[in-house]
Amino acid sequence: MPIPLLPFGRTGHQSTRVIFGAAALGRVSQDVADRALDVLLEHGINHIDVAASYGDAELRVAPWLKRYPDKFFVATKTGRRRADEAREELQRSLDRLGVDHVDLWQLHNLSDPIEWDTALSPGGAIDAAAEARSQGLVRAIGVTGHGAQVAATHRRSLTRFDFDSVLLPYNYVTLQSAYYRDNFYALKGACEERNAAVQTIKSLAYRPWMGRERTNSTWYEPLQSQPEIDVAVHYALGEPGIFVITTGDVSVLPKFLEAAERFSQRPADAEMDRMVERLHMEPLFV
Repeated sequence: MPIPLLPFGRTGHQSTRVIFGAAALGRVSQDVADRALDVLLEHGINHIDVAASYGDAELRVAPWLKRYPDKFFVATKTGRRRADEAREELQRSLDRLGVDHVDLWQLHNLSDPIEWDTALSPGGAIDAAAEARSQGLVRAIGVTGHGAQVAATHRRSLTRFDFDSVLLPYNYVTLQSAYYRDNFYALKGACEERNAAVQTIKSLAYRPWMGRERTNSTWYEPLQSQPEIDVAVHYALGEPGIFVITTGDVSVLPKFLEAAERFSQRPADAEMDRMVERLHMEPLFV
């Protein structure tokens, strides 16, 4: 069945519940990227998440946006923490994407306490974001992050600025931490009250590489087989009201989207426990 649409918070856009994670394009040729576009079009994906720090990804997306204007909701990110540097990075992103604005601009991986305070204080990146929104260069402002603390950190971020979206990890293994789980659901509740979108990553996280040979472009080892991908994707999609971003590897993309189209119900915890035990899955964040 087609991947359903969901209002992306208060932006007014109906986004596919599965969002394309364009980190997958960071180190591929345009030819490989264009084949990924064919997969996205085949499955009806209408939302792209990219970042200034994702290698050549913004450059790879640019021809798609020229070829299919208004087809995609486009989100990018800045890793800069001070306003002047963030303004420069936004202009670079716009130039690389070949557009005059983006739909969502996100403060990327805002997890470190010192960087958090810098970015969200006067003169920080948040000032550049608010200014860019008033100028029409960005339509919405979000915040992203990784790590065991990020759900709690995002809750604090919402008290400092009224973000339109948040982005953070969500998978069965990560949620076995009561601290993370409690903060995730408290964050989700706060976002529902504000009508802010909740985006999730790492749904296919298997384990850290830990010296093992890297067979994918992701910084962690993802699940590989279609049955296991189905279970993990269905678990994430089983959480109502959230968006799920695809894994950052073009070879995994078709399997991920096929799994999403087969989604009907969430696997039971007992099934998840069996997969975790059978594969010896490990948390990415401790």
